[in-house]
Amino acid sequence: MNAPRTRVQRRPVHGVLLLDKPLEMSSNDALQKAKWLLRAEKAGHTGTLDPMATGVLPLCFGAATKFSQLHLDADKTYEAVARLGVRTATGDSEGEVIEQRDVPVLPPELLAQVQARFTGAATQVPPMHSALKKDGRALYEYARAGIEVEREPRPVTVFALQLSLVGPGLLRILAKVSKGTYIRTLGEDIGQALGCGAHLASLRRIATGPFGVDQCLTLAELEALPESERQARLLPVESLLPGHTSVTLGAEDAGRFLSGLRRRGGWPDASQVAVFGDAPRALLGTAHVQAGELIPSRLLSPIEIQQILGVAEPENV
Repeated sequence: MNAPRTRVQRRPVHGVLLLDKPLEMSSNDALQKAKWLLRAEKAGHTGTLDPMATGVLPLCFGAATKFSQLHLDADKTYEAVARLGVRTATGDSEGEVIEQRDVPVLPPELLAQVQARFTGAATQVPPMHSALKKDGRALYEYARAGIEVEREPRPVTVFALQLSLVGPGLLRILAKVSKGTYIRTLGEDIGQALGCGAHLASLRRIATGPFGVDQCLTLAELEALPESERQARLLPVESLLPGHTSVTLGAEDAGRFLSGLRRRGGWPDASQVAVFGDAPRALLGTAHVQAGELIPSRLLSPIEIQQILGVAEPENV
């Protein structure tokens, strides 16, 4: 007779876990594992990483999920290694080899020229093997069925790019890019510009917005912690709002703001505002200021604020 499965008692957890996603695990699988380890009720992430990619994956819990969309627009920094002379159907090492060419001598001057060519604003055609959707289906679903669909070029920006040879036929690519930039496509385009083609052998995201890989925790490290210490490794919800102007309201104005009412205070116009209550200081939500009025955007609930402050009713576990 099988033993009954133990049901995990979920609890309210609020904050941001900076995860170093492991290789060959989907972003959603990593999220579900972290959610289980924290026994969290609600969780989401700020954009996926391919299973073949490792690195910075911010995971949002509880009230932080209300602001996860803001982080999708953050700039990202990647470190990749491209294998020169070999093109694959997917642009990475998982795809079928479709072309092989000799790798020419690549003097530093040529690398510098190609580096400059791919730095700055450009347009990029999304790869077929991507999660981007067309007519409700992910492009990779069409690709697996052998169907090529038309994709519109999209504007992207490579803010900084460094190219260096790290071994025979191996090119290191360090790139800081805007949202929506596909590093596999960038690697393939660089390989074509070098005259030999290329595919990505490895890909690691080392920064997203203000978060760096040195701040991250692996799933193994999280699991090794005593359960009582895991939640302490989360960053506060407001860590998702680093570029926001900070406004602090007194108790009366804070209550009205949480009711969705505009507050007039003579603040300078600002499109992104993080609003806090005082005594004790607590994030209330986001807003924008127009004509001196503070206009609510996304609000935390009073229960969420109490839970974050640790003054909610104790849970039965």
